[in-house]
Amino acid sequence: MPYGFRVAFVKIRRGSNMAIFTGAGVAIVTPFKEDESIDYDRLDELIDFHCENGTDSIVICGTSGEAATMTEREHMECVKFTVERTKGRIPVIAGTGSNCTKTAMELSKEAAGYGADGVLVVTPYYNKATQKGMIAHFTQVADAAKIPVVLYNIPGRTGCKMEAETVAYLVNHVDNIVAIKEASGDFSNIVKMMDLTDGKLDLYSGNDDQIVPIVALGGKGVISVLSHVAPRDTHDMVIKMLEGDTDGARRLQLKYIPLIHALFCEVNPIPVKAAMNMLGYQAGPLRMPLTEMEEEHQETLREAMRKAGLDVK
Repeated sequence: MPYGFRVAFVKIRRGSNMAIFTGAGVAIVTPFKEDESIDYDRLDELIDFHCENGTDSIVICGTSGEAATMTEREHMECVKFTVERTKGRIPVIAGTGSNCTKTAMELSKEAAGYGADGVLVVTPYYNKATQKGMIAHFTQVADAAKIPVVLYNIPGRTGCKMEAETVAYLVNHVDNIVAIKEASGDFSNIVKMMDLTDGKLDLYSGNDDQIVPIVALGGKGVISVLSHVAPRDTHDMVIKMLEGDTDGARRLQLKYIPLIHALFCEVNPIPVKAAMNMLGYQAGPLRMPLTEMEEEHQETLREAMRKAGLDVK
């Protein structure tokens, strides 16, 4: 047992070994009105759009959804609305992470009560945690949630990295910790966690420019920003790779690299909201402290979208 630490095992059995989803899940933005209230009419339209255009799952209230600037009540109302409006067409995963374990437990339990298919739980940020602390944190959150938990490793934002041994311990001992969104870019660590979990871990890329290599390592797909503007091709990229059409998957990955880079030339979700507004999807403004995209970057983004074949307004 790593780090000399013992935890109570979660007494939950998975109903099956099926992944929450296979393919491309969208890390969906939250549309706001000009007064910065949530625009549920536009969110409803986006939900329908993704259900009808090849997206395999909706991940609500994550980084792209600006959950960090929502009140807890707004956050959970958004989750509830998304579950209700998706109507079981594709799985809904609710972002419920926090750097407060108790808050993450409460949000996860509430999301499960609304019918979410899973929860996405980021590593504790700012106050961070040791590897021992992360084992305790995620075990308690999983125990509260009861539904499948997707770990979220994004040290570039959190300053807190999950080591392969920590992920393996959690997956091997907590039955409803079933997956990880990997946005570290540390392929040595990813390879090691896949080896240590021996087929028990559903791996999703958290970086759109790494979909093909992640699936090559046994990944199930991606939790994507690119899916906002190219849902069908992002889905196809994963499916081609899974079905052995590596050349077709590679061509799609390389086709979208310039656009992917443009979508991350400023802090996410600044560029993707700008892109959606350019395409006429009415994603609305950002909440502070995020600000509108710089004009020069808008031109770069617009040109990348055109080159990718998108109909920019």
